[in-house]
Amino acid sequence: MGEGARFADRAAAGRELATHLLRYAGRADAVVLALPRGGVPVGYEVARELRLPLDIVLVRKLGVPGREELAMGAIATPGYTYLDRWLVERLRISSEEVEAVVARERRELQRRERAYRGERPPLEIRDKILICVDDGLATGASMRAAVGALREGGPARIVVAVPVAAASIAAELESVADEVVAARLPESFRAVSLWYEDFSQTSDAEVRELLASANRGS
Repeated sequence: MGEGARFADRAAAGRELATHLLRYAGRADAVVLALPRGGVPVGYEVARELRLPLDIVLVRKLGVPGREELAMGAIATPGYTYLDRWLVERLRISSEEVEAVVARERRELQRRERAYRGERPPLEIRDKILICVDDGLATGASMRAAVGALREGGPARIVVAVPVAAASIAAELESVADEVVAARLPESFRAVSLWYEDFSQTSDAEVRELLASANRGS
């Protein structure tokens, strides 16, 4: 792991990331859980290369009111909330403002669950090795929420796996995950998008198609 070149796209990133996870290939007790939307093309390739089942863990960033690109936390199904209380207090965000953002993003979580998974039940995670995949780690808020939610399901081990991460954030996540794997840990990180030649938005339709393809075992 280190600096390295940019990835062509999320699929290429997933294939390279899989080479760092070969010890989990073909294990009956391991599954890949991707964070929609951008993490799903990455997770699909990881799951295919490692011959593992693929599912999603739904997470939504909680954006600071008026500065939505800045994360003050995240929520995940089935009801876990991570809040950066230091940031909330520093920016003097009221509890009413926080609650409004949480309510809005929870509605979006419910919409996405219906849109992506349909009637298919989530994979069983108790006593399993969970490989949690996203397209990168900038603030780590979404992944932290995902790990917190998944812990409640009693897994044997949680592995956070991403193509690229800010080194400081990867180190922070080591305190909540059992293992953190990143194909790139650049000294000058700046933004996830800068590490991809093609970082076009992943659509809901693409997420559904990839999950359906993985479910068919193709």
